[in-house]
Amino acid sequence: MQETGQTYQEPIVNQQYIIQEQVAPVVSVKEWLISFLILLIPIVNIVMMFVWAFGGGNPSKANFFKASLIWAAIITILYVVIFVLILGSLATALS
Repeated sequence: MQETGQTYQEPIVNQQYIIQEQVAPVVSVKEWLISFLILLIPIVNIVMMFVWAFGGGNPSKANFFKASLIWAAIITILYVVIFVLILGSLATALS
């Protein structure tokens, strides 16, 4: 390999402009315990999952509850499909 005399030059970084990332505050253990305690209350748990998922709170907590709602929807759809299949099987067996 021949050397061409060209050298690699590092890009010049202008240090006047410092990019600051917005970091969400850490959700404390106490806040998680209260959240899970609220999730034990029937009907309130569903309402609060939507509030925490789509409210203007902590982004980490919002993402967690959005994922929880997606899983709940998937499980509900699976239950409905299984119920319809069983109901259909019973209807054909009885006729």
